[in-house]
Amino acid sequence: MALDELKSALPDYAKDLKLNLGSVIGNSELPQQQLWGTVLACAIASRSPIVLRELEPEAKANLSADAYTAAKSAAAIMAMNNVFYRTRHLLSDSEYGTMRAGLRMNVIGNPGVEKVDFELWSLAVSAINGCGLCLDSHEQVLRKAGVERDVIQEAFKIASVIQAVGTTLEAEAVMGG
Repeated sequence: MALDELKSALPDYAKDLKLNLGSVIGNSELPQQQLWGTVLACAIASRSPIVLRELEPEAKANLSADAYTAAKSAAAIMAMNNVFYRTRHLLSDSEYGTMRAGLRMNVIGNPGVEKVDFELWSLAVSAINGCGLCLDSHEQVLRKAGVERDVIQEAFKIASVIQAVGTTLEAEAVMGG
């Protein structure tokens, strides 16, 4: 199992990550599509070849073809949107916030899966990419759709653990650990 491979690859000093990885994925109460879509989108967003190589096959096996594509789409569109909207927010000139974006984002309106799932994946990727505006936007859509805070937190817990695992394994690969 890929999860076991990742856990065993983590160094002893990252024992908490081993435990958390098993917990947030192995013991998640999210429905399979929400869980594995979140895992895949976050593995892509982590930019860690090791994490993506280990988690992608299991995500693909647990997702329909449409959900698999939608999770990849969430990672792709959020890679763009998180930079754009985070930059707009961080610039002290508020005039940028009134300007038309002029960027295509059609997949958000028609992701090929339930809107709630796509929004959850987008929120998780936005957590990794650190865009507060996107986090607020996706969280509000999810809450208006009746998604409870514990489900939303579950998504960004997965994001945080996958990001930390990727960072740690990539650092160990560079340091020869």
